[in-house]
Amino acid sequence: MSVFDLSSRTVLVTGATSGIGYETARLLAERGATVLVHGRTAQDAQAATDKLVATAGINAAQLCGFSADFTRLEEVEAMARRVVTEHPHLDVLVSNAGIAAPERHTLTADGNEIAFQVNFLAHYLLTCLLEPALTSEPGGRVVNVSSSLHRTASIQWSDPQRARRYSRLAAYAQSQLALTVFAADPRVTAVSVHPGICDTGLLPLYANSGQPAAEGAAHVVRLCDPAVEIVNGAYYDRDQRVDPAPAATEDRTVKRLTKLADQLVAQHA
Repeated sequence: MSVFDLSSRTVLVTGATSGIGYETARLLAERGATVLVHGRTAQDAQAATDKLVATAGINAAQLCGFSADFTRLEEVEAMARRVVTEHPHLDVLVSNAGIAAPERHTLTADGNEIAFQVNFLAHYLLTCLLEPALTSEPGGRVVNVSSSLHRTASIQWSDPQRARRYSRLAAYAQSQLALTVFAADPRVTAVSVHPGICDTGLLPLYANSGQPAAEGAAHVVRLCDPAVEIVNGAYYDRDQRVDPAPAATEDRTVKRLTKLADQLVAQHA
């Protein structure tokens, strides 16, 4: 992959303390970008920035830690306010933070199924609140780190919290389909990418072995480069643009999902 210069770019990477998120932050910073490193807690974010400085030789001035527990939408809202205040112009949001759905049906304090909230609703809210910063100049974009498992999913419109029938794989897949559908929202230019099966905390959902997280991160970072032209709602399998699941390109589904998400994050948006 060619190395490109990102020294004038500011990028927020969610879930940047481990796995693909950490490697994405590292690769972006190595190319000169200012990277906003998100972690679940301030301590997690600080540990990640310290590690990037100590082991990757990144200049500390390029890194800034941000924290929000995505199981608490009020923390997402607070982080978004801080980002907009400190970085009124944001070039890229990498929506990477994600969890494997737990074995048992679990609701957050906000009343949402935990994988649906962490993997989709928190990113939905964050993107909406960051829209002024992302659109302050032309070229702002969102890169959603999705999954090929979105193809196996359906959004349970009448029971998005999956209270009636819960399966961890179905819950995870639904969250990834929602994130992929959201890329087609017209408010901010966005794409989705399946980074390949990588050796991260989500690996047990897929397989026994995966590629190094840095390989997956390289596919994410490529889409952060302004020289790579993107089309709103496009979906990439690693470095190839392919068609996502049919639902992800349906106008009706995009509108329906926006309405549902707005209802579920209403008190924070």
